[in-house]
Amino acid sequence: MTRPITAGVDGTEESIAALDWAAREAVRRGLALRVVQAWRFQPYEAIDAADPGTQAGWVRDALDEALRSVTTRHPDLDVATDVVAGETVDTLVEEAAEAEMLVLGSRGHGPVVGFLLGSVGQQVIAEATRPVVLVRAGDRPTGEAAGREVVVGQQGEPDDSAETLRFAFETAAARGATVRAVRAWTLPPVFAYSPGSMHLLDEAGGLEPFETKALAAALQPWRDRFPDVPVIEHLEMGSAGQLLLSVAARAQLMVVGRRAHRTAVGTRIGSVAHGVLHHADCPVAVVPHA
Repeated sequence: MTRPITAGVDGTEESIAALDWAAREAVRRGLALRVVQAWRFQPYEAIDAADPGTQAGWVRDALDEALRSVTTRHPDLDVATDVVAGETVDTLVEEAAEAEMLVLGSRGHGPVVGFLLGSVGQQVIAEATRPVVLVRAGDRPTGEAAGREVVVGQQGEPDDSAETLRFAFETAAARGATVRAVRAWTLPPVFAYSPGSMHLLDEAGGLEPFETKALAAALQPWRDRFPDVPVIEHLEMGSAGQLLLSVAARAQLMVVGRRAHRTAVGTRIGSVAHGVLHHADCPVAVVPHA
């Protein structure tokens, strides 16, 4: 089934940046673009907008205005729009399930660095079953210039990051970009060693060679599938989040995986994804693990 790229908009500057990003990506991939605005009737006694029809008309007019600039720049793009009545998080999660990816806007902490990931964005990322891309206000096509990479975090066994690597390689192939695959490693605590793990490390020649082989094994299926995509294997000792952020300046897109963790105070998306979303200055794709 061919899925569209879906952009969630709400009329803000950051959602318009997300719409522009989604349109460019849809053109590159030869996919349709679906633009959705979640809307819920809010009674206003002070103004003449007490009926749902009036407010829905305002929302539709704002959506049409945003689309005019997109269709002007991409006249051949297949675009569909919808104003969906309902709660924002529920609507976006449902839309994401039917999309190749869901693209949302996010307000930056400042003019240069980071995202302000509100409760809606965090819930959508945590609950979506498809990739979610966060785009900051002010994002420009120049950020996708030749020479900038698709940076992806890899961890664990090959199956653990298969969906994350798939997304990174597909994106790089559509853009003619290089994939920089980043794997961080640390010294395990003494109690984590076992006879079995020590045997594997001995066979590999030590911790760093073991990690090098693990990264190569995870990448090999995607090198075979996308032979024209250049790949840089980036292995360093340290924190995964800090290592990804150290190469963020090279990235036109940062791709990270996530496993959502439900706690008594809400859903958490993992420290690496959370840190990258708050501090990277490029669009970030969060891909749920299979």
